[in-house]
Amino acid sequence: MSDIEREVHTVAARAKDAAADLAPLSRAVKDAALLAIADTLVKRADEVTAANAEDVERAKADGTTPAMIDRLTLTPQRVEAIADAVREIVELPDPVGESVRGGVLPNGLDLRQIRVPLGVIGIIYEGRPNVTVDAAALCLKSGNAVLLRGSSSAYSSNSAIVAVLREALEGTGVPVDAVQLVPGRTRESATALMKARGLVDVLIPRGGKTLIQSVVRDSTVPVIETGEGLCHVYVDADADLDKAVAIATNAKAQRCSVCNSAETLLVHADVADAYLPRVLDSLAEAGVTVHGDERVLSVAAAHGSPATVVEATEEDWATEYLSMDLAVRVVPTIDDALAHIRRYSTQHTEAIVTDSLRASRYFVSRVDSAAVMVNASTRFTDGGEFGFGAEIGISTQKLHARGPMGLTEMTSTKYVVTGDGHLK
Repeated sequence: MSDIEREVHTVAARAKDAAADLAPLSRAVKDAALLAIADTLVKRADEVTAANAEDVERAKADGTTPAMIDRLTLTPQRVEAIADAVREIVELPDPVGESVRGGVLPNGLDLRQIRVPLGVIGIIYEGRPNVTVDAAALCLKSGNAVLLRGSSSAYSSNSAIVAVLREALEGTGVPVDAVQLVPGRTRESATALMKARGLVDVLIPRGGKTLIQSVVRDSTVPVIETGEGLCHVYVDADADLDKAVAIATNAKAQRCSVCNSAETLLVHADVADAYLPRVLDSLAEAGVTVHGDERVLSVAAAHGSPATVVEATEEDWATEYLSMDLAVRVVPTIDDALAHIRRYSTQHTEAIVTDSLRASRYFVSRVDSAAVMVNASTRFTDGGEFGFGAEIGISTQKLHARGPMGLTEMTSTKYVVTGDGHLK
C-alpha cells in the first residue's frame, strides 16, 4: 500500500467511526451543528476568500476559461449565500428514523422498516468550492459522515473551507471527523478513495462526463451516478406552438451549462413548417446555434431565418453541449421521437409538448428517464424546484436513487422487529 493510500484509508477509518457516533444523534443536535457551520463560515469569510484567491490566480495562469473561473471564484457575498443555503437545510425535515412501513404481523411480532443513514459517503467533484459546503451539510443532516475529494484546482479553497467546518463542529456533539478532506491532490488519492470498499459505503461523483465515467469504471465502492444530461424536448403534432416555442427556448437558453438544459429538439413532421420558423427566430434571439437535419436546413433557408443553422452530424445527436448549441431534428411520428430518445438519451430528463392526453400518456409510459416533463421545460428537474430543498445531485441510474437526490436519498433502511419471547 502506498503512502497516499494509507493516508486515505486512515481518514476513511476515522469517518467510519464518526458515522457510528453521528447516526443516532437527534435532529436538534444536527441542526445546531449546521447553524454553527453557517455562522462560522460568515465569520471566517476573509480566510476562505483569501485561500480561494490563490486557486483563482493559478487557474488564470493555467489558461482556464472565464466560465470555469467564475464557477471557482468565491466572494464574501457568495460565502454568505452558501451559509444561507446551510440555514435552509436546517429547516428541512430529518428523514432519519422515519417509518417507511410496518405493522403487527399475525404472529404478534411488531415489524418496522425505518430510514437510517448510508454511513460514510465519498463525494468526488470538480472545481466548485460551494459543493464542499453543500455536500457536507446534506450528509450531516442525514446522519452521514462525508469524505470530500474536490479537484486540485480548488484545493486551497476546499482546505480552508473544511478547516472552518471542522472548527464549527467542535463542541456541538457532532463528531469533527464526520467532515474530512481526502488528502492528496493527485489522481492517486481519488483512486484510493474509489478502492476503499469496506470503509466507504457509497461514492457520488459530481462533474462532467469524463469524471463520472472514470469513477464508475474504476471504483470498487458502490457509485451513484449523477450529472450527465442529454435532455430532449419533443414537439408533438398536437402541440400548442406558442407553448412549444417558449418551452424549447427556455429549456435550452435559460441556463445552458447545466445538466437539465435541453440538447436536442425533436419536431413532429406535421407541424415542422409552421413551428420551425418561429422557434428558429426565438432561438436566434437567445443566441443559440442550431445544428439541424436536412428538413431544418431547408425550412431555415426558405424562411430566411436569422438563426445560425449548421448541418447536424451523427455526433450532434449524442452531444451534451452545455453551451448555446441545440441539435434539431424533424421526426415522422411520436414513435420515431421515442426511438431517437432511446438511442441517444442519458436517461436524465425528456419533455413532450402536446395538447393530446393520449400522446402525453403514450410518451410518459415509454420514456425511460429519471424525469419526464409534459408541457414544461426540462429545467425543472431540480431538487429545489421539486420541493426537496437542497440536493446532492441528480441520479441518472436506477438503483437506490433516481432523479434529484435530497436528504431522503441519503438514507437506506433497516428492519426493526420487536417480539415478546417469540421463537420460530
